[in-house]
Amino acid sequence: MEEKMEEGKVNINENEDVNKNEVHEESKGKKFRKNKNDKQLEELNEKYDKLNDEYLRLFAEFDNYRKRTAKEKIELSKTAAESIMVDLLPILDDFERALQTMENKETDANYEGVLLIYNKFKRTLEQKGLEEINAKDTVFNTDEHEALTNVPVADESQKGKVLDVIQKGYKLNGKVIRYARVVVGG
Repeated sequence: MEEKMEEGKVNINENEDVNKNEVHEESKGKKFRKNKNDKQLEELNEKYDKLNDEYLRLFAEFDNYRKRTAKEKIELSKTAAESIMVDLLPILDDFERALQTMENKETDANYEGVLLIYNKFKRTLEQKGLEEINAKDTVFNTDEHEALTNVPVADESQKGKVLDVIQKGYKLNGKVIRYARVVVGG
């Protein structure tokens, strides 16, 4: 019996050795499979990261495009009337000249009527964003004024200032659409 037991033990020991070898070989296979799976997983993660990065960049690019077009649309709507306003400025100038001519004569109903029309016309243009550039007695500014002549002055305080306005300047929503033509003291 002892022999059987010993044989049994030997058998058990032999089985353990066999099992250990099988486990060892299986673990090598698993490591091999694991290494292969790890490589595939890394490749898939790299692909995922690359595609996610491309997606985020594309999304950001589209968002920037959307914002840019919205900004351009707002700018376009602000300045869409610019060409019409520029065309209406000579009419506004004519109104002002007519009022100056009529003002020198005695006041009558025609003057009052023209003044009402002028005020209504000017108010409508101002509501659309037109504003007059105040140039008289201000420091000459090349961003708003166009100097036609430079007149010598005796008073030092008048040097570099606008002495006279030959043609009024206008802005539309803060953008100069016509520079004020001025005479500057020099």
